[in-house]
Amino acid sequence: MPDIKVTYDRTANAAYIYFTDPQVRVRSAHTYPCDPIDVDGMINLDFDEQGRLIGIEVLAATAKLPEYVLQAAERLDSEGS
Repeated sequence: MPDIKVTYDRTANAAYIYFTDPQVRVRSAHTYPCDPIDVDGMINLDFDEQGRLIGIEVLAATAKLPEYVLQAAERLDSEGS
């Protein structure tokens, strides 16, 4: 199984989990927002033009993802530099 790329921005407390080849730029054709009431936070599912899941955006990431995932993620904020 290939590695899955995860990015994290601590300032925004947002993470993104990519299910695409990092070398290939795939654009989201449709975003499905999950109900914030049901998940106690905002999670968006991104799909390509063929309807394949290409990524998951997780807002309030510290409350939704295990700490080890955020620690291992590529940092997008200035603290990660």
